[in-house]
Amino acid sequence: MSQRFIMNEVSYFGAGCRKELPGVLHRMGLKKALVCSDKGLIRVGTTKMVTDVLDEASFPYEIYSEIKPNPTVSNVKQGVEAFKASGADCLIAIGGGSSMDTAKGIGIVSNNPEFSDIVSLEGCAPTRHKSVPIIALPTTAGTGAEVTINYVIIDEERQAKMVCVDPNDIPAVAIVDPELMYSLPKGLTAATGMDALTHAIEGYITKGAWVMSDMYELQAIKMIAEHLPTAVEEPTNPVGREGMALAQYIAAQAFSNVGLGLVHGMAHPLGALFDVPHGVANALLLPTIMEFNMPLCIEKYGVIARAMGVDTTGMTAEQAAQAAVDAVKALSVRVGIPQHLSEIGIKEEHIPALAAQAIADVCTPGNPRDVTEAEIIELYKKVL
Repeated sequence: MSQRFIMNEVSYFGAGCRKELPGVLHRMGLKKALVCSDKGLIRVGTTKMVTDVLDEASFPYEIYSEIKPNPTVSNVKQGVEAFKASGADCLIAIGGGSSMDTAKGIGIVSNNPEFSDIVSLEGCAPTRHKSVPIIALPTTAGTGAEVTINYVIIDEERQAKMVCVDPNDIPAVAIVDPELMYSLPKGLTAATGMDALTHAIEGYITKGAWVMSDMYELQAIKMIAEHLPTAVEEPTNPVGREGMALAQYIAAQAFSNVGLGLVHGMAHPLGALFDVPHGVANALLLPTIMEFNMPLCIEKYGVIARAMGVDTTGMTAEQAAQAAVDAVKALSVRVGIPQHLSEIGIKEEHIPALAAQAIADVCTPGNPRDVTEAEIIELYKKVL
């Protein structure tokens, strides 16, 4: 059996490393950028922290900001037109998963126009050409989209999230500067951090996991447990921010190659149908789905517990596994994540529609325990 592990070409890490951007663009022979960043980041000045670097280097750019928190097919189509009109030869994505996913869609369609309807990119699309070069600068410590081969776009007509998996969409360069995350509000810091933990745990137990991905995911779990509370409670603490910036990248490096599972399968419909922030949906579902998967993950859960700082000495394998679930719950509560779907407006009558999308989601088959639609309904009810 062969294993595949795809990584981006170059990454930079550390406070202030955004200043590497002009040199990166020069070495790649690029002449003009379309900057993809949302209006909120422009308003608070985070985008300017990057565009100031471009201005100082006299590198030309235009800004595309029609990006929703859960980006849509329309966002991508508008972005493709903006890219054509700009005369740019590269994309600079500044933001969380929404900005980076939008840039990936723009970059792929621009170089593979036969997929201009966008919806044909769902799943593993057979694109022939690499994306327009993307330089990704994350402003959240959660999605890891700067280093993944995945992006998620909402098809407005179906009210469904499309998970697109394509090695051609991976950014050419990732610039992970924790200074871009200092202004992230407490709630978003918590939600995106728990999103990263979900990536690490699901990537560790997914059917596709193997020794190389395990190495990455365990380190990410350890770092998130250590640094997320600090990042939430002391937002300008450089240790917490830098720890989370690196941890989410590490988690994404692995899950991008081995897949995810039922937590993401059930979280995606919450975003598509009710615009629930992706990190909140993942965090809310994670402990319950961990309990569902426990019969097949006893040993690995014990390892997770120890990575999260739990002393499992004297515990049975089952007790250590439960300790992992309890540690995840405790972290979620500590950082202020809602614990019930009803807290975010979900009602019991919504569950059948959610379950119908979840069973068909591309992430669900990667779950270590096979699941039926009826079981998904009951799982949603457990967290209602």
